[in-house]
Amino acid sequence: MATPVITIYTDGSALGNPGKGGYGVVLISGPHRKELSAGFRLTTNNRMELMAVCVALETLKFEGSDVTIYSDSKYVVDAVSKGWVFGWEQKRFKDKKNPDLWMRFLNSYRRHKVRFVWIKGHAETVENNRCDTLAVAAANSDRLLEDTGYQPE
Repeated sequence: MATPVITIYTDGSALGNPGKGGYGVVLISGPHRKELSAGFRLTTNNRMELMAVCVALETLKFEGSDVTIYSDSKYVVDAVSKGWVFGWEQKRFKDKKNPDLWMRFLNSYRRHKVRFVWIKGHAETVENNRCDTLAVAAANSDRLLEDTGYQPE
């Protein structure tokens, strides 16, 4: 069986920051498409951006998938593409924000062949705009979850 090729778009949003927040994900593989979203009572924008990527990677059914993730989050894209997160991991995320999500991310990231592409937010990228719509709708929903890893400063 051929290795699946998957395109993922992600976005996160916090209304406040900290405040209510949500993430939106669009996964595309061949003719298949899946949208995911969830909202949280108290979180940050960066947590939602990273949570979107974590959830997307955890949703993949096949190990070793070729994955391209499009994100408008410099926080996430630069941390991975520039290798910062691997240095943070070696230092056990000392003095870094969101260690719970970074560890969760690395666990899923290492099961696939992942490439990140930064895209400008709120631009002409249809799928990224869809993720933003999903994230904001989730943040504004009546069914908000608790972001158990969020730690106020």
